[in-house]
Amino acid sequence: MIARTFARVAAAAAIAVAAALPARAAVDIQEVTSPGGITAWLVEDQNIPFVALEIRFRGGTSLDAPGKRGAVRLMTALLEEGAGELDAQAFARATEGIAADFDYDAGDDAVSVSARFLTETRDEAVTLLRASLVEPRFDADATERVRAQAISAIRSDLQDPGVIASRAFDRLAFGDHPYGTSPDGTPESVAALTREDLVAAHRAALARDRIYVGAAGDITPEELGVLLDRLLGDLPAEGAQQPADVSVEMPGGVEVVEFDTPQSVAVFGHAGIPRDHEDFFEAFVLNQIVGAGGFESRLMQEVREKRGLTYGVYSYLAPKDHAALYLGRVASANDRIAEAVAVIRDEWRKVAGEGVTAEELESAKTYLTGAYPLRFDGNGPIANILVAMQLDDLPIDYVETRNDRVRAVTLEDVNRVASELFDPERLTFVVAGQPEGLDSVGEPAQ
Repeated sequence: MIARTFARVAAAAAIAVAAALPARAAVDIQEVTSPGGITAWLVEDQNIPFVALEIRFRGGTSLDAPGKRGAVRLMTALLEEGAGELDAQAFARATEGIAADFDYDAGDDAVSVSARFLTETRDEAVTLLRASLVEPRFDADATERVRAQAISAIRSDLQDPGVIASRAFDRLAFGDHPYGTSPDGTPESVAALTREDLVAAHRAALARDRIYVGAAGDITPEELGVLLDRLLGDLPAEGAQQPADVSVEMPGGVEVVEFDTPQSVAVFGHAGIPRDHEDFFEAFVLNQIVGAGGFESRLMQEVREKRGLTYGVYSYLAPKDHAALYLGRVASANDRIAEAVAVIRDEWRKVAGEGVTAEELESAKTYLTGAYPLRFDGNGPIANILVAMQLDDLPIDYVETRNDRVRAVTLEDVNRVASELFDPERLTFVVAGQPEGLDSVGEPAQ
């Protein structure tokens, strides 16, 4: 009954927020600093009695110690598997009993914690969430169960051509940097992790010197400040050192990873543009035209609509904390992937050499500015946006100025960035499958 109540409340909140949003994304963001010095951004809304909380710890799986690949990912998966005095089953029952929802994840650059709870059970929810973050148990039975699941998933990925291509591309792009290997680890590295390794990974990744918090819902700034200290104040003051930046130098051409499948998957790209670069907005709008605009994008038009070579092809900017990539992906039958690669190469050359048209630019700007307010469709998405803004070091008024910055992008600037960002000679394809007519390096075979 309580869980169904939370679901109804959450749905009502999403509808209420969406209905209240104007054509521009106007939200009142407050910066809150707890008595203990923890900072958060808050959008207060007392109309619906629940709170969404998004917490990020910068560093993520890149903080794995040498020889311990997969430790941060396994540690994060175990945070909800028993904490404090509660074993895994007791923790799950307690969370369900108050209709709270906790989610934990780890990526290359951050450990993510998402929490949703009702106002009336806030204290109980914070007690449980705090225990999971500060006092995880890492019980042997829970560890072995989650470890087995992790190893099974890793082995399953070894049979997925998309994952195979992505992993091979990462090795090529990043070498021995943590980005160059799977954050999941290998079956061997995960099997060898001890409880002491998990405790060390917890200490390295979850510390107060790397916390970012976004909150939205029925909570005042004063209440949030007290909550932050209670929830996070007992974590270690400092975690592990962040990894170094890495320079991306792609070789160009094609690398084939042989894999028995009727359809090849290609990951393609080269060095990208950092999120704090002065031309990021131009690159962002440009990519909407080239590969992020669904059926209207150039790649979809050329590869799918005109030639029927794939069900889907896309590109995206990937600015990580320590490197920036410009990436794309396409899948096609083994006897057609070479043509898809050739078409993408040609389009890359056209964009670099000729740029885009005024009509394409205006269409992209109209879509991007119109779609942005729709992202603020509930407390959960709003809290997620707030924490992402902080991680990207964006100003607190970014929500109000973002669309103006998109509108300010000019055709001259977009085409200048196209000539600088798009690098046909460095454009590298890693293809997993049994592609016909593709050499391992250079151009597609003639």
